[in-house]
Amino acid sequence: MSGTVSRRPRKRRFSDPGRTWAKRLERYRPGLVPFVLDGLADIYGRPTWQRRLDPTSELILTILTQNSADINAEVAFEALRAQYPGRGEAQPHNPGAGWGGEGLPEGVAPDWEAVEFAPLPELVDTIRPGGLANQKAPRIQATLRRIREERGDYSLEFLGEMSALDARAWLTSIDGVGKKTASVLLLFSFGMPLMPVDRHVERVAHRVGLIGPRVTADDAHDLFLGMLEPDQMHEAHVNLIQHGRVRPLPCPPPRLRRLPAPPPLSLHRPEGTLTRAGTLGDCGPYSAQEWGPTPVSVARPSISAADVRCG
Repeated sequence: MSGTVSRRPRKRRFSDPGRTWAKRLERYRPGLVPFVLDGLADIYGRPTWQRRLDPTSELILTILTQNSADINAEVAFEALRAQYPGRGEAQPHNPGAGWGGEGLPEGVAPDWEAVEFAPLPELVDTIRPGGLANQKAPRIQATLRRIREERGDYSLEFLGEMSALDARAWLTSIDGVGKKTASVLLLFSFGMPLMPVDRHVERVAHRVGLIGPRVTADDAHDLFLGMLEPDQMHEAHVNLIQHGRVRPLPCPPPRLRRLPAPPPLSLHRPEGTLTRAGTLGDCGPYSAQEWGPTPVSVARPSISAADVRCG
């Protein structure tokens, strides 16, 4: 027998992707996160959290907004109220800044049992104004069925007693409910420290360098948890989504998507009026007009040609 001693394999350590990215960002672009948040706050202010709707209504409304305009989702939700009237107290809708619709009128939540057991063709016709009704109607019924089977009723108020990540995990175990939909519900119904990342947030975050050019919206949810403090989640989401809505950022034509890498730049914030200095993202340079009425300087220390691309 040989005298060699077998060694136990080392256990692989799984790092927290959010904290890992936050440390990397602070190393290569120090001060970027507070700089961006302050710049957005100068333009849009600092929003105050208010519960928008009860959590079940928020969930169904968010499903209706998937790949649809918020204003169309409002029409579909109002159609649910009219077709399947519920009982109880009327509740206001407090959409706040960043919501793309006009806001729902005060009203009672739909009868969720009637929605779950409605004939599918009838439900499809009811929510058709919201778009993609053939996909969303069975998804809504399956979601309500899962909640009822798990809890015995349609209330999601129990989520407020769970930790943010546990509540998100419970919701995302439902088919058709992803991190964005779950995070929207938990942030706006309970004020939980989660960061919903939709296409507007994703695009602006790519452009200013908060997330890497190849990071998906799904992965960005966890990166933001490491970048932001719990009390920054609501403000960051609302202001980023506002900026994405009012400042559309079209990609340039293909011949302009590959640009030579610029020389390294350092993050700086001069006193007085802020100025922009060469920020590049997935679709090219930001101009002061794209950023907003108050130009903001956010420069990257080093950018490769691969960073300058359209997803």
